[in-house]
Amino acid sequence: MTLTATDRPRNSWGLSASAVDLRRPTRPEAPVTIPAQPQRLTLDLARTAVLVIDMQNDFCHPDGWLGGIGVDVSGTAAPAGALAGLLPALRAAGVPVVWVNWGNRPDLANLPPGVLHVYDADGTGGGIGSTDSPTGSPVLQKDSWAAAVVAGLTAEPGDLHVDKYRMSGFTDTPLDSILRNLRVDTLLLTGVNADQCVFATLIDAANLGYDVVMLEDAVATTSPQFCLDATVYNVRQCFGFTATGADLLAALDPPGPGPRAGLGPRP
Repeated sequence: MTLTATDRPRNSWGLSASAVDLRRPTRPEAPVTIPAQPQRLTLDLARTAVLVIDMQNDFCHPDGWLGGIGVDVSGTAAPAGALAGLLPALRAAGVPVVWVNWGNRPDLANLPPGVLHVYDADGTGGGIGSTDSPTGSPVLQKDSWAAAVVAGLTAEPGDLHVDKYRMSGFTDTPLDSILRNLRVDTLLLTGVNADQCVFATLIDAANLGYDVVMLEDAVATTSPQFCLDATVYNVRQCFGFTATGADLLAALDPPGPGPRAGLGPRP
């Protein structure tokens, strides 16, 4: 059976027994315009993906790793709430949802000393990958409770998952290959910590040529406020744009009659 262009994966050939069509499927533009800084933005949802970074128990749950060593994680509830409303709307608009989470190997074989040093300054244990965690679950180990998505957020069957092992979601992972296959140009950056893993991933994305938009109400950090302020400044100044998930959600499904921005008429 020959698949039509709309049924085929985004990066695929047209194949039959007698011919190969090297043209990739053409996706209709789905523009949506939102307030942003430093300038208003128009996104093409057909070429956009959302990255949800590190919304995991060890970072966000009060009984997780950070909470267990005395870090105040209460601020992570805000992005969880924003994402709970935004992600279903993005899925409905055809935007891929990519969960980019720490998922350490049990043997930690690919973690260099600099990563193992995080929260374990004297090398006595308790850092990334430690089995000595207050949760009883190895810190951020793949398939553990520690690395699971925090309650209130749900990964759906059509979502994509990328395990990461550095602050950036691109280093030593297939994230770039996945996004290229999705034919994505624009990335919406969400999750925690805004000034650490979200920012590191955003910088690498920008350096690879993606358009980057950090959604301010869908990120948080356990760092001091000045760290978040500096991150927001640098995103706007050097790498891309900031906007809010609330404004994007409103643009995806505005109240009252009339067409949705870039999504065609209401049913």
